[in-house]
Amino acid sequence: MPSILAKSRSPLLALLCLAGALSGAQAQGAFKRPSDAVEYRQAGFELMATHFKRLNDMAQGKVPYDAKAVEDNMAVIAVVSKLPFTAFVPGSEKVKGSEALPEVWSQPAKFQEAADKLQAEVGKLQAAVKSGKQEDVKIAAGAVGQSCKACHDNFKQKGH
Repeated sequence: MPSILAKSRSPLLALLCLAGALSGAQAQGAFKRPSDAVEYRQAGFELMATHFKRLNDMAQGKVPYDAKAVEDNMAVIAVVSKLPFTAFVPGSEKVKGSEALPEVWSQPAKFQEAADKLQAEVGKLQAAVKSGKQEDVKIAAGAVGQSCKACHDNFKQKGH
């Protein structure tokens, strides 16, 4: 996995290292300022998107399929996909530069449902990756992508 992480920018690598040290509950208390929470969740989403794109490009046949690289990217996605959701803490909705819509806080059950849906689809993608079948990975990756899009459509400012 170090070769994959070496390509990530240092703040994103730091996020992954922090993830190993913090559970979700601990992460919420780790933010000294609401802006720290916004930076953390944005870095987590960026890291997840980077590794998902690498995996998805292989699943879609845009680049040669490399089962080991798919597994390595999946390992990062499995951990990082949980992290940003711990950083939607009170006060962070007012931070300039936050891309979260007010609905994150005004519709917390719907937001949690979207987060849970992502986790369920990531779990299915993990199983598909373990199967070693590119077509299964392609289908499961499509569902993860749809889950991401649905959350963006409902909870993220357009144009970001």
